[in-house]
Amino acid sequence: MTLFRGPTLDPLTKELIYIAVSITNNCNYCIASHTAAARAKGMTDEQLAELLAVTGLANETNRLAIGYSVPVDERFLPLS
Repeated sequence: MTLFRGPTLDPLTKELIYIAVSITNNCNYCIASHTAAARAKGMTDEQLAELLAVTGLANETNRLAIGYSVPVDERFLPLS
């Protein structure tokens, strides 16, 4: 897949993103396969622990913002 050969993000960072999204989407197959791929690219136990903590916090705060219908701050607009 050419996506993994892009010049901006390194391969480990791309695997970490895949793990975070896979956790969010509750895909056990993808969590396992991308965790294995990230370990093969040098991910440490400490990096995985931090990734899990950040992913969990992001999911929690996203759900709270959605639940409370928090509007986007003017300073962050436009979104594109």
